[in-house]
Amino acid sequence: MRRYTPDGTIIPQRNRNPNPSRWFRRLSLLVLLLISISAVGFLYWGFNPSEAGSTAMEALESDDAVNVLQDRWIHFQPAGKDHRIGLILYPGGHVDARAYAPLARAISEKGFLVVIVPMPLNLAVFGSEKADQVIIAYPEIESWVIGGHSLGGVMAARFAARRSEVLQGLVLWASYPGANDDLRESGLKVVSIYGTRDGLTTRADVQASQQRLPADTTWVEIDGGNHAQFGQYGAQAGDLEPLISVESQHTQIIDATLALLSMLMDD
Repeated sequence: MRRYTPDGTIIPQRNRNPNPSRWFRRLSLLVLLLISISAVGFLYWGFNPSEAGSTAMEALESDDAVNVLQDRWIHFQPAGKDHRIGLILYPGGHVDARAYAPLARAISEKGFLVVIVPMPLNLAVFGSEKADQVIIAYPEIESWVIGGHSLGGVMAARFAARRSEVLQGLVLWASYPGANDDLRESGLKVVSIYGTRDGLTTRADVQASQQRLPADTTWVEIDGGNHAQFGQYGAQAGDLEPLISVESQHTQIIDATLALLSMLMDD
């Protein structure tokens, strides 16, 4: 209905049906803004992982027993020893790769090459195939074992399931293979090491993985060990308080890992 002023002029009517394309553009810009903010937040989180502790940083120094090289990977090369067995380690999710230096160094001191592989955004899910590059870089190594902590172990198991022909073993630190990674017929030597005080990779998680691992898998339970003490980076949200020292837990992890590597040396 038209409306008029007292002098008979028509009063313009307001458009009660705004242009839908205008509102769509505004909504699209809002969505893009939210996506951009989320992406920046994720990148900031990814580039700021749990930091390696002072003991881990000290383990990165070369000496007469181990030569440590840091480039795209962290290499621990036993000095003066003819090493023919190598261990590739994938770090846990959102953890500085250097946090595993104390364990890698102790293993290397026994005559094994150990290579820790830093991951894009500190998440192994973005670099599960990186072990291939390490293997190519060390043609002199006769036997390869891959391993990892937490998410790193899940991705190491994925690599092992897809590329078992280039490996001889798998080491799981507080980890297990994913639901689609069946290693029962892989022919690999496997050790699964876990803590009873782990609040992130629980004993139930580990037990459930038995159906995806070889029947002769070695199971090593660390009484009182938790999740974060598989590295050296401090406490972790969601984890339980350990009942043993980090030194004690590391010793048990190292011994169980060396037991598997030594089996390959005897073959």
